[in-house]
Amino acid sequence: MKFGGVSVADGERMRHAASLVKNFQNKNEVVAVISALAGMTNQLQEMAHKAAESGSGQTPTSIKKFVNQTAKKHTDAIRSIRDERIEAESLKSVSDRLEELENGLLGIFHLGEVTERSLDYIMSFGERLAAPIFAGMLRSLELDAVPLTGGEAGIITDEKFGNATPLANSEGKISKRLAPRMKKGAVPVVTGYIGETKKGALTTLGRGGSDYTATIIGAALNAGEIWLWKETDGIMSTDPKLVPEARTLPVVSYTEAMELSYFGAQVLHPRAMEPAMRKGIPIRVKNVFKPDIDGTVIQKEPDKNGHAVKAISVIKNVALVNLSGTEMVGTPGSAGRIFSALGKSGVNIIMISQGSSERTISMIIDGGHMKKALGALETEFGKTLLKDIVYEGDVCAIAVVGAGMRGTPGVAGRIFSCLGKNGVNVMMIAQGSSEHNISFVIKKEQAQAALRAVHDEFELNRR
Repeated sequence: MKFGGVSVADGERMRHAASLVKNFQNKNEVVAVISALAGMTNQLQEMAHKAAESGSGQTPTSIKKFVNQTAKKHTDAIRSIRDERIEAESLKSVSDRLEELENGLLGIFHLGEVTERSLDYIMSFGERLAAPIFAGMLRSLELDAVPLTGGEAGIITDEKFGNATPLANSEGKISKRLAPRMKKGAVPVVTGYIGETKKGALTTLGRGGSDYTATIIGAALNAGEIWLWKETDGIMSTDPKLVPEARTLPVVSYTEAMELSYFGAQVLHPRAMEPAMRKGIPIRVKNVFKPDIDGTVIQKEPDKNGHAVKAISVIKNVALVNLSGTEMVGTPGSAGRIFSALGKSGVNIIMISQGSSERTISMIIDGGHMKKALGALETEFGKTLLKDIVYEGDVCAIAVVGAGMRGTPGVAGRIFSCLGKNGVNVMMIAQGSSEHNISFVIKKEQAQAALRAVHDEFELNRR
């Protein structure tokens, strides 16, 4: 069985994706996992926050205008169904959900507050509006298709709104709800990114969570493969916008893919590998516009004939925080207090490095979390323990990834030697004991030079 996670942007792209599902459904049982139309999730998030802000200038009239604009975007997509009866049915489903959306935004506006739970509810509408349209596309191609939310498909999660995790019994529920439909030849169209709690509250799985939805469902159904359709030929050796010589990687391991996704590669959701890993199911990343290209296969074993260094990724929206003070030397619990304070404030820590002298701890955090990070540290320590907090926002983190680096002498030396030869100054280094990832921090303006230098050093443009 091949399982498709289809990303859509507009009506014609959606119809193209529907034709792919029809082609593969001839010989396979297929579930389609659908994302929101292009830009929709960002727009919903922004509007929810604006509706809650008294000084943002929002009014019931402006909220109505936003809903009307959203309606037009989805109505335009519906026209690509090319079947009047199915178009009318899809339009009715979309109209009902748009009414729910307007009422939700008005509720936030009158309360003057947006909670994590209400934000998840609003942000779920991108996928909830797209699913009935895509199901309509499939029905116009004479497939039996039914739209389902993640919760209706059996994805029951905890109550961590914004970044929910499926409960242990979700797999059984998913299989029970989807497998009978598929055996009858139907194609379930499931909203990506969305689950629901035991009490029925909508949750989201984190940004980019449609990949995660696809692998959750694929694992529950013991799929032969999980296919993630993107607008790229697969996972690249590095960002082709910065290094045009970047190539598509034919094979990567689950571990390599996880490292790349956590360190800025936007192709995959960081948690998407977990369900597939448990079942040993290959994930294939393919280009929705070039279906004949094999793409990248993500599997248990790395490509043994490949390079020691497999790929390089970069995270640009980060900040470097250096904490120092002589009182930290030999003081038990200092690091624990630092990370506990940051964790309680919701600060995302990406990298950590500490010298053996214990005097300095360096961290890379999400760039948007700088203000609350500084506030949390000052609240926790004041000036008694930390004599100096130095931070820089004009930096980026680069990760050099490859399972073949483990046990291969000289990889780190080659990396930092080639950076030095190209005038790239390294500000911080971190390497885990797995040796699958060597990460470092540099000035943001040197990102392209660093990527190109490492890419050339390990000849990643060659198979």
